[in-house]
Amino acid sequence: MKDRNFLDTVMEFEQQLEVMQEQFSTLKQFVAHMMEEHQSLQTENLHLRKRLEEVLSTQPEAEAQSGEQVSAVDIGEGYDNLARLYHEGFHVCHVHFGGSRKGEDCLFCLSFLNKQNG
Repeated sequence: MKDRNFLDTVMEFEQQLEVMQEQFSTLKQFVAHMMEEHQSLQTENLHLRKRLEEVLSTQPEAEAQSGEQVSAVDIGEGYDNLARLYHEGFHVCHVHFGGSRKGEDCLFCLSFLNKQNG
């Protein structure tokens, strides 16, 4: 009887190990996904910082030093900025605004850009 009880204990331990193995595999997949997303966000952040530096460096020096803000914004300029962001690979629609398009076209963005254009 002791041998049977010992065998049951070993089999139960084996089942617990299998469950833990599955949980560990799931955890590894989650960590890998999070690391990919983190790297993507770091790359996007670096790109946006470079773009910000470019924009700030092209401003007239007098405007940058005085701290004046442009009061009248050209509507066409805003549309051009959104179109540029879209072509750089970012969403401009209300559904996924600012997210990476990963090379895929977005019908919401295209509809929004066409509405602004027309």
